[in-house]
Amino acid sequence: MAIIPAETVADTGVRALSLETVGMTKIFGQLVALGDVSMKVEAGSFHALLGENGAGKSTLVKCIMGFYSADKGHLLLDGKEALCRNPRDARALGLGMVYQHFTLVPCLTGAENLVISRADAPGIIDWRKEKKTLDEFLDRMPFRAPLDVPVAQLAAGEKQKLEILKLLYLDQRLLILDEPTSVLTPQEADEVLGLLKGMTDRKEISVVMITHKFREVTAFADSLTVLRRGRKVGGGVVSEMTTAEMAHLMIGDTQIRERAIRAEKPAGTTVLDLAGLMADGDEGLPVLNAVNLKVKSGEIVGIAGVSGNGQSQLMEVLSGQRPLSDGRIFVRDEPFEPTRDSFYRLKIFGLPEEPLKNATVPRMTVAENMAFRNFDRPPNAKLGWWLSPGPMREKARELIASYRVKTPSPETAIADLSGGNVQRAVLARELSGDVDVLIVANPCFGLDFASVAEIRSQIMEQRNRGAAVLLISEDLDEILELSDRVAVMSEGTISYTSPIGETDRATIGIHMAGHA
Repeated sequence: MAIIPAETVADTGVRALSLETVGMTKIFGQLVALGDVSMKVEAGSFHALLGENGAGKSTLVKCIMGFYSADKGHLLLDGKEALCRNPRDARALGLGMVYQHFTLVPCLTGAENLVISRADAPGIIDWRKEKKTLDEFLDRMPFRAPLDVPVAQLAAGEKQKLEILKLLYLDQRLLILDEPTSVLTPQEADEVLGLLKGMTDRKEISVVMITHKFREVTAFADSLTVLRRGRKVGGGVVSEMTTAEMAHLMIGDTQIRERAIRAEKPAGTTVLDLAGLMADGDEGLPVLNAVNLKVKSGEIVGIAGVSGNGQSQLMEVLSGQRPLSDGRIFVRDEPFEPTRDSFYRLKIFGLPEEPLKNATVPRMTVAENMAFRNFDRPPNAKLGWWLSPGPMREKARELIASYRVKTPSPETAIADLSGGNVQRAVLARELSGDVDVLIVANPCFGLDFASVAEIRSQIMEQRNRGAAVLLISEDLDEILELSDRVAVMSEGTISYTSPIGETDRATIGIHMAGHA
């Protein structure tokens, strides 16, 4: 294998690696996941890799890192061809990757995670020697993370820093970051990316970042590559491109629905009232701690927070998937229990996280899934039990057309639809009636631009019609775009609320981090 010796890089005075993929192609059966993709990352640059879900980004970096073997094309490091057959080869070449999900061992300390990650980790560790070496290593780094406590006790931002420090400790000179800020507060994201940007400016490392956040691209990246449907469709110097041009490269000529305009009107009376909600997690420990929040008609209240602070459990409580240990839920001053009859009678609708898992039966048809709300009511049923498939299919055809759900037919299994179309199908079901309360959680996670625009417009239209909307989202940009008020969730409780016009990203971030 053509491994590039480290001393070759050191002789140039630049530790950062340059990387180039030349005509890289990967085919799975009939699917060309990656077709003739050439990408160049200059040594010491911060490069953004953009593209929608399924564009080929993950396939490309997996070919670079040796998880996949490319069918055609090759890899150049510092201008020399390098064969990367597996992740071990990638490490030897100086390539490292930070994944969306943490790879640290939770029960071990930061120091233990770093030392055991080495290929030459000794069977019996001399911790006095290793800790001295680690202290010297941290003194050279632009940021630090706690090394003497178990990883399970670290905050998400500290874990992400430790993941990056692990790669630097292993002397990886080109870092691939896959959505690195998804678990960070805005301040933590800017801090980590800013420090890495400083390292690239000093030519200590090169960075390739997969992201969907244009703000991060324009703030930190020097150059970019855009993939669409497995092929490179553009790229260049970030400072010479607008975000509109980047978006157009990503989506091509796909028609994007115009953003729904926020109707300027005062919020009405309180519709949804969460009063002192408390709930336990799967291990019996508290996950919700006296959650108090009111949502008025004609208002979107966005709940922001770093993942793992109780947002998922709150959605589970509201949808009836997790019992309350204390507290009450009221809808228009009436006590609410999350039963199917109460949802129907009080006109409460919702879109939970991962709707294919939490809001559908995957192997049932699109028409059947769309009928879940009223399958036992006329005209879908007689006497409450004799089902009539004809009216179900007819209603499904109407909803499919109205909500632009792309499906071969109403009889297609909903699991065969793309993620965006599953979301549209569930929204079509949930918004087809008169809505008083709409509860949605991360409604646009992982979706394409067209689906994001459609779903956000549908949410805003419900608000404009007078619905009380509770939006739980880990995408702060989504919160800022849609919400009338923001509430921050930290450690299982609501720690901060404010009208959206009276706060800002920095203030919200401080409360997300629990520093206020």
